[in-house]
Amino acid sequence: MALKIGLKPNEKLIINGAVIQNGKNRSEFIIENCATILREKDILRADEATTYCSKIYLAIQMMYIDEQNLVDYHNTYWTLVRDLVKAVPSTVDHAGAISEHLLKNEYYQALKAARKLMDYEQEVLNRVRITT
Repeated sequence: MALKIGLKPNEKLIINGAVIQNGKNRSEFIIENCATILREKDILRADEATTYCSKIYLAIQMMYIDEQNLVDYHNTYWTLVRDLVKAVPSTVDHAGAISEHLLKNEYYQALKAARKLMDYEQEVLNRVRITT
């Protein structure tokens, strides 16, 4: 099944590891085969990964776009998840959902689940700020 993608002016995306930037006009194209695609809004830069959950997201993102170093990213992921669940046990369901996707090599679905984990992390941090 083909995937139709619309890009805003100057928007970036990654296709099979290549960073592509759109020109000054909106464009639309169709990808007709299986490819690793990550839109700019879903890309997390390394310097933006400042919390445990964002570091988990970054590790999964790298698994998705850099298959050559998959083992290293998996090791990073499992270390981060173990430490996170130990520190914040209420994250175990989120971590379990992400891990299930990773074990099935469903990296894009794992990224979506990791985004939910990041949202949960923000909720927890907001509650802590309100009570202090």
